[in-house]
Amino acid sequence: MAQKKTFSSRDMGIDLGTANTLVYVRGQGVVLNEPSVVAVNAVSGEVVSVGTEAKSTIGRTPTHIVAVRPLRDGVIADFEMAERMLAHFIRKVTGNRRYARPRVVICVPSGITGVERRAVIEAATNAGARQVHLVDEPMAAAIGAGLPVSDPIGSMVVDIGGGTTEVAVVSLGGIVAARSVRIAGDAIDAAIMSYVRREHSLIIGERTAEEVKMAIGSAAPAGSWSERAHRLAEELDPELDRELDRELGRELTQRFDGRPPLGAEGNEGDDVPAGDVEVTQTLPSAERCRVRGRDQVSGLPKNLDLDADQVRHAISEPVDSIMDAVRHTLDLCPPELAGDIMDRGIVLTGGGALLRGLDERLRTELQMPVITAEKPLDCVAIGTGKCVEDFASLKRVLDASPPSYTHAVARV
Repeated sequence: MAQKKTFSSRDMGIDLGTANTLVYVRGQGVVLNEPSVVAVNAVSGEVVSVGTEAKSTIGRTPTHIVAVRPLRDGVIADFEMAERMLAHFIRKVTGNRRYARPRVVICVPSGITGVERRAVIEAATNAGARQVHLVDEPMAAAIGAGLPVSDPIGSMVVDIGGGTTEVAVVSLGGIVAARSVRIAGDAIDAAIMSYVRREHSLIIGERTAEEVKMAIGSAAPAGSWSERAHRLAEELDPELDRELDRELGRELTQRFDGRPPLGAEGNEGDDVPAGDVEVTQTLPSAERCRVRGRDQVSGLPKNLDLDADQVRHAISEPVDSIMDAVRHTLDLCPPELAGDIMDRGIVLTGGGALLRGLDERLRTELQMPVITAEKPLDCVAIGTGKCVEDFASLKRVLDASPPSYTHAVARV
């Protein structure tokens, strides 16, 4: 009996993502989070490094070393490298046990084809798994975010990963309406690279574009008044006003009841009639980021300063595509479930959920609550792990692929 318990404890859930692979081990939680990159010797075919070490070599390898990303747009693009990468991660987690053949639950995009699903199963089996089950990414994300997926309540999740954006409405343990678009974090990085090359004749790499996105990327302009700011300006509450000042980085000056501006001294002669209010705001200077690349004309290294407005303009097309996917899924949603979503809100997961201003833009354009999950980067892995922990009760969400899914292939 003890031997059986030890064997089952090696069961794992794998978030096989385009950008990162996360591994959840039964009873231990998420134990591995590394980039989905393999560095291979092009001459001998030998794998040089995998994961974090391999990602650091992207764009900096000699001619005989190639850094490969086995997954593109959420599906396996290089079968052999994907198999080697999975084998490395499974071996790293199981500790090179001779007879370690765990049961594995892998999440996949909801819109992939049957051939692509079989490729994932075969790669995991060849990598050392004794039994492979698949779960759709939006369902895993909803489970990981703590949504009541088994209840007759509509819940909407938007999972923005590296290769795909998964939008789904879940209820009673199944997906009611879904939209899968192959536009996500990688498309945003590509849009930044294209913009810099087109507008400034500067060639930058994927890593640089990702760093720019993380540093100053945003989906909505900063500095707009929030509903709370309007309310505070009307109520003229000094304590809350100072709190707003800290939150928004604005300098608010108010004059009322004949008193000088808050925080000002030596302005006794500045009489202001009671009820006369003056509110001024000073927004912080635009955020800037310096990038380095190769000039397309001279071929020499060159520095370029980008600001947040330029980056927001550069990524507007992929962000608009994500917004359209959310609207389309809501259009397919039954009225009763749409009412539940209006009450409970939309939950954002995945690395793309961390793009600044995305939740605010969705909230403004859709006029409904939008919430970012507590651990957006780990939601899919945690949801996949819960399927492993509670395999019996969640088995019905595994290996389910209704043919009614809407699958949109779109690239930037």
